[in-house]
Amino acid sequence: MDMTADAAPFSPTTARGESVVLEKLSMVFDGFTAVQPTDLTIKAGEFFSILGPSGCGKTTILRMISGFLTPSTGRVLIGQSDMTDVHPSRRPTALIFQNLALFPLMSVRENVAFGLEARGIGRAERNRRADELLELVALTDQGSKRPGQLSGGQRQRVAIARALAVEPAVMLLDEPLSALDLKLRQHMRTELKSIQRKTGVTFIYITHDQGEALTMSDRIAVMRAGRIEQVGTGDEIYSRPETPFVATFLGEQNLLRGRVQRVAGGIAQVETGMGLLSGRMQGGLSVGQEAMLMVRPERLALGAAAGHGNRISGTVIRRDLEGPFLTFVVRAGHQEFTVHRPNDASFAGAQGQAVELSFGPEDAVVMAPGEVARD
Repeated sequence: MDMTADAAPFSPTTARGESVVLEKLSMVFDGFTAVQPTDLTIKAGEFFSILGPSGCGKTTILRMISGFLTPSTGRVLIGQSDMTDVHPSRRPTALIFQNLALFPLMSVRENVAFGLEARGIGRAERNRRADELLELVALTDQGSKRPGQLSGGQRQRVAIARALAVEPAVMLLDEPLSALDLKLRQHMRTELKSIQRKTGVTFIYITHDQGEALTMSDRIAVMRAGRIEQVGTGDEIYSRPETPFVATFLGEQNLLRGRVQRVAGGIAQVETGMGLLSGRMQGGLSVGQEAMLMVRPERLALGAAAGHGNRISGTVIRRDLEGPFLTFVVRAGHQEFTVHRPNDASFAGAQGQAVELSFGPEDAVVMAPGEVARD
């Protein structure tokens, strides 16, 4: 995106994101297909995350959008403009990596203004714009310092301000928080979401951290082995996964294998090693077919709850305190089940105590067997 010396200054009210459309986009390296042909639409002004394990192809997609990789097939459109022959420096994008690449001998203000200087904007104007951006990212009084004098979270905000200085329509972020400690990552999630909302810039965020994706994103694409398996809101993907991989990659699952005995009204009954259990059917299943039944730890009740037709008898073998909630591990037969409960002293769960687990059919999902997440 071109800027001239008399261009309007950056402000949250003038910055606007653009849509990003991938059409049959793929990438092959020396015979290895890193990204299968992919169609995807990211809305203008959306905070969109691509989530998946290492090596699934998510960073490759980001590099194709930015122009640093040329797709093997397909094309990228930004704001309905075909980017096929557009050099990375001419695309309306800004890219932030885990390695922030700040200039250590420049001041924070000079770092933020660097892109403006490269575009020929005068000193007074670029310093004014840099100060506006430092105010946006809550670093108003840090402009004269050097990056090495700042905390990790502050350096992240400098990198974001520098990227925003050139008024991108699309911000591309490749695991930018992975080098930070847990509490700082959690704080920066809020900061990033706030900045994105203030600016209206489209954010495309690459991560392997499900917590980041669920906390910040308007929508999420879950990737595995070069393919996008599901796109949806965090609630949709977590509560209604469409594949075994998605179901097991986001959050924990208690998984039972068995064979379908009955299908009616969207509910499948599955004969498992724990007896006949029922859950919501995902995809087409028929009687006699092998199936996987999954129920999340927070959906398991300790005791026979009203309306819970699924019941499993077991014994508590471990109780873990995790601050606001407790995790119980219950053995039933040859299988162990994980149960999450609030830390409200309503259930002591001593080791060796006999318990009954229960859950309603709507609390579990039943689908055909498939690849599950390993990490």
